[in-house]
Amino acid sequence: MIKDPAWLKMGEHGALADIPVHLLAETGSTNAVAIDLAKAGAPAYTVVAAERQSAGRGRLGKSWQSPAGTGLYFSLILQPNLAPEDLPKITLMAGLGVCLAIEKITNLSLLIKWPNDLLLDGRKLGGILAETVHRPGHQTAVVLGIGLNVNSPQGAFSTELHDKATSLLIHTGSEYRRSDLLASIVTEVKKLVCRFERDGFADILNEWRRRDATLGRELAWLTHNDKIVRGVSLGPDDTGQLLIKDHLGRIHEVLSGDLNLVGINYDKQ
Repeated sequence: MIKDPAWLKMGEHGALADIPVHLLAETGSTNAVAIDLAKAGAPAYTVVAAERQSAGRGRLGKSWQSPAGTGLYFSLILQPNLAPEDLPKITLMAGLGVCLAIEKITNLSLLIKWPNDLLLDGRKLGGILAETVHRPGHQTAVVLGIGLNVNSPQGAFSTELHDKATSLLIHTGSEYRRSDLLASIVTEVKKLVCRFERDGFADILNEWRRRDATLGRELAWLTHNDKIVRGVSLGPDDTGQLLIKDHLGRIHEVLSGDLNLVGINYDKQ
C-alpha cells in the first residue's frame, strides 16, 4: 500500500493535526483496515483514508463504487462511552455530523434517507457504514466508514447510477478540497459524540428529523425474509428505529433491510 496521496497532506489542517491519519493510495476497504487498527488498540478518532477502494462496502453487504481521484473514502474509529443499546444510534448521529460538515462548507441543504444515505436534490451523495469492534477488557469501538462523492463527474458513475447518484461537483459546478471536507466531518462527529455522551440522544435525533428524506413518504421495505411491505414513513422513534404504517394501519418497526421510496432505488451504490 502506497501512503501519502498528494491531496491528503494534512500538516496544515488543525482538526487533524493531533490524531493519527493513515493515508492509503489504494486499499480494499478502509473499514477493514480501521477494524484491524481498532483491535490493535488504535486511539479514538484515528482516521484511515484512501484515494481509492477496490472493495468498498455499504450496508447489507452492498458494494460502494469508489473511483480514484474524485471521492472522499475514509473510516473513523470511535470509542464512545455509551451503553451497548445506544451504539446502533451512532449511524444516525454520524449522518447528522456529515450533513452539518458539508452544509458549513458548501451552504447546501442535505437530507438523510434512513438510516445512512445522504441525499442532495433527491440523489445519493454519500453513505455511512458503522461497524462495532468488541475488544475484551476495553470499551467497544465503532468504526464509521464514510463514502462521499465530491468532485466526481457524471461519467464517473455507471449507467445504472446516472439518475440516482450525484456529487458536489455535479450539483454546484465547483470542485471542493477533500481534505477540508474530511477535517470538517471529523470535527462535527467529535462534537456530536461528546453531546451524545453528555446529554443523550434526544436533541441529536430532533436535528436528524429535520433532515428526514422519508417522513410522510410512501416506502417499500424488503424484510430479511424477502417480504415486501409498503407503507408511509412515520420517521424514527426515540431509539432510532424507523416506523412504517401500512395500508391496514399496522405499525412496523424497521431494524434493517432494503428501504426505498416507492419508484426510486438508491441502494445500488
